[in-house]
Amino acid sequence: MRLGAHIGLLVTGLLLTFAVAFAVPASAQQVNPTADAVREQQFLDVLKGNREAELQGRVSIPDQRAATLERPAGRDWRQFHQGTMLWIAAVSVLGMLLILTAFYLIRGRIRTEAGPAGSTLTRFNAFERFMHWLTAACFIILALSGLNVTFGKLVLLPLIGPQAFTNLSVVAKWSHNFLAWPFMLGVVMMFVVWIKDNIPNALDVRWLAAGGGIFTKGHPPARRFNAGQKVVFWSVVLGGAALSVSGFYLLFPFYAGGVLNLQFWNVVHGIVSVLMVALMLGHIYIGSIGMEGAFDAMGSGEVDLNWAKAHHSLWVEEEIEKGQVNPGPRLQPAE
Repeated sequence: MRLGAHIGLLVTGLLLTFAVAFAVPASAQQVNPTADAVREQQFLDVLKGNREAELQGRVSIPDQRAATLERPAGRDWRQFHQGTMLWIAAVSVLGMLLILTAFYLIRGRIRTEAGPAGSTLTRFNAFERFMHWLTAACFIILALSGLNVTFGKLVLLPLIGPQAFTNLSVVAKWSHNFLAWPFMLGVVMMFVVWIKDNIPNALDVRWLAAGGGIFTKGHPPARRFNAGQKVVFWSVVLGGAALSVSGFYLLFPFYAGGVLNLQFWNVVHGIVSVLMVALMLGHIYIGSIGMEGAFDAMGSGEVDLNWAKAHHSLWVEEEIEKGQVNPGPRLQPAE
């Protein structure tokens, strides 16, 4: 009796074991994390063609925006930031450097044909030079720290190593965030002070048609700012405004109005930045090694009279009428 009861229990247990063994795989297969039904690519295939669609999950925190698992527009932005943006920056910056190098080798430095006059004109006063150098110094640091975001991993990281690159990037980030404010102040001051001398007119059309005298001897007449300098002025004002607005949203993303808007301002900030860097490279070239006597305007503020006559003849006439010409040192007769 007892033996028969034990055998019966054993048979029953074996039957139950086999039943469970066949039932568990069937149910486990429904939640298999490697099954085709839960693969990322299948979710993305569903979202193709709808740029605004989002793949949502579930979160237990109050901010339901954290439930967004995938946004197709975000993938487009990553592709732009890591691919297209690199090409735009490389073509703009490196292309400008190649053009300036070729121009210097072919044209050489632009000289003042009449030589020094010994008399000078005040080109820019102390306040004008201060706001120029404030804006210029901030822009240079902002440009270098911004280019580090685009090219740093490709260029600097292999050269200086992870730790040094990390330290440099942290310094670049904080300098970029804080120097943005004096840069914006400088742009506003330049607009207020120089707007009256940078209104486009018919004289600028003739200056541009003559190529500004850069490719030929002699320079077309111009007032205090020629057409080329007006292009730089308006590029700084309008480009600086675009960088300021987009940079504000990048510093304070909760004001941007959503991730899509933030990505838009990030693209604007990047493209405008590299275009301005390319333009400023040309501006720096002309104001330093590219043209004799040009640096004096923002260095001491005094420019040679013959240089001023060559490049800003109409402005010189106005200054002479005002009695603004500074005579050079008197020569003592030899005894």
